[in-house]
Amino acid sequence: MRHWGFGAVMMLALWGWVTSALAEPRPYITVQSTSSTQNSGLFDHILPQFETESGIEVRVVAVGTGQAIRNAINGDGDVLFVHAKAAEEAFVAEGYGIARHDVMYNDFVILGPEADPAGIAGMNDATAALAKIAEAQAVFASRGDDSGTHKAELRLWRAAGVAAQQASGQWYRETGAGMGATLNTGIGMGAYLLSDRATWIAFGNKRDHQVLVEGDSRLFNQYGVILVNEAVHPHVKSDLGQRFITWLLSPQGQEAIAGYQVAGQQLFFPNGGS
Repeated sequence: MRHWGFGAVMMLALWGWVTSALAEPRPYITVQSTSSTQNSGLFDHILPQFETESGIEVRVVAVGTGQAIRNAINGDGDVLFVHAKAAEEAFVAEGYGIARHDVMYNDFVILGPEADPAGIAGMNDATAALAKIAEAQAVFASRGDDSGTHKAELRLWRAAGVAAQQASGQWYRETGAGMGATLNTGIGMGAYLLSDRATWIAFGNKRDHQVLVEGDSRLFNQYGVILVNEAVHPHVKSDLGQRFITWLLSPQGQEAIAGYQVAGQQLFFPNGGS
């Protein structure tokens, strides 16, 4: 009985140790990011590598850039990873972020149906193409969600001298949705759209839509990463968040980004060391 009692005690102790170890939470960070990094499949490609190397789980909140920034301002994240440089710099200048770093880039493209009612196919002047769309009053589907893509689109309309939002509900249609949902809606309407190239390449429901306008330097699409300021939000996991940022900017992280391809096409181009 005494031997059995000792064994039972040892078993209970071992069970307690195992359950305690299993119950111990895995360290994690929350990354507020734009939908394109998620919808394109980039995070599915690079995060397992970081998590294996670091033991840190990355939980991504993928929304439009404007919403991601607002979430980070509210302290609902440890790292901000988006693509609206002016807004990112303002985030840091206002004290919500520690520092901003370039990570990678790709470009935006103007998409449209094969019929191309505005006649913009083959153009490489994005603002001239948008002016032709407005003149023809051809349907244009905008995200209308304050995302990085929406911010870029509005800049292009302003440069084209077109007050597109004044035609809201007419030829200018605002979905108030993410890129994938806007692509589905716009393609269903036979509309023109602005999309980041990575999401378009990874998107399945292209139907008769294709890239009609590309190559304008104003379509350049830079992504940046920022550590949320612990001085503003003391619960921010600065050490873990900085480890993720350091990895993204390291040769390993940059190679992981460069190595992500869909249908033989590279979707993002690292420039974290530039």
